[in-house]
Amino acid sequence: MSDQDQSRAHERVYKTLKSDVMLGRISPGTAVTLRGLGEKYNMSVTPIRETVRRLAAEGALRMSNTGRITTPRLSTDRIEELAGIRALLEPELAARALPRAHIALIDRLESVNKAVDHAVLGDDPSLYISANLEFHRALYLRAQAPAMLALVETVWLQLGPTMAEMYGKLRRPSASLHHSKIISALKAGDEPSLKLAVRVDVTQGLRMLTHP
Repeated sequence: MSDQDQSRAHERVYKTLKSDVMLGRISPGTAVTLRGLGEKYNMSVTPIRETVRRLAAEGALRMSNTGRITTPRLSTDRIEELAGIRALLEPELAARALPRAHIALIDRLESVNKAVDHAVLGDDPSLYISANLEFHRALYLRAQAPAMLALVETVWLQLGPTMAEMYGKLRRPSASLHHSKIISALKAGDEPSLKLAVRVDVTQGLRMLTHP
């Protein structure tokens, strides 16, 4: 395998493992090993180790001196801190996206919001998180602020396992309701209402985790 092929393979396994963490497919505290991950993703231990180190630097994984790998179990203070970051950054991303929120984007958001409802009916935490994040990412991409979006995605990554674990405590139908308010504000070109709807949407569920 050429160096370029190896680089592509490493990037693929990084994106796959990152997605699994973000969507809560690895529960907090569940221990995995480099060998086990290598077998799962059909990759040798060396690139798996590099991937784990990258995700550890992003706060998504922890690796002990003995090689034990886990997703962190977040404290109440940490959840509130991450919720605060979302409340600051995501309304700003939405506001920056507003001038480019054309009909195609609104149609896309309405379609994704139906997927959120479908995930709720199916009681599928991973699908729910995936559809919810897809809704927000589709909107924020229009902001054309890649550095800010990268910061937000790091927060999503850290929250994913805890969100999935605590899925049953969330009033899940509220997500599509808040999304509908976001869509309405986009249609009206109403920036204050848009920022408020996004802020409520991204913080309400997290606050239920810390104050059930």
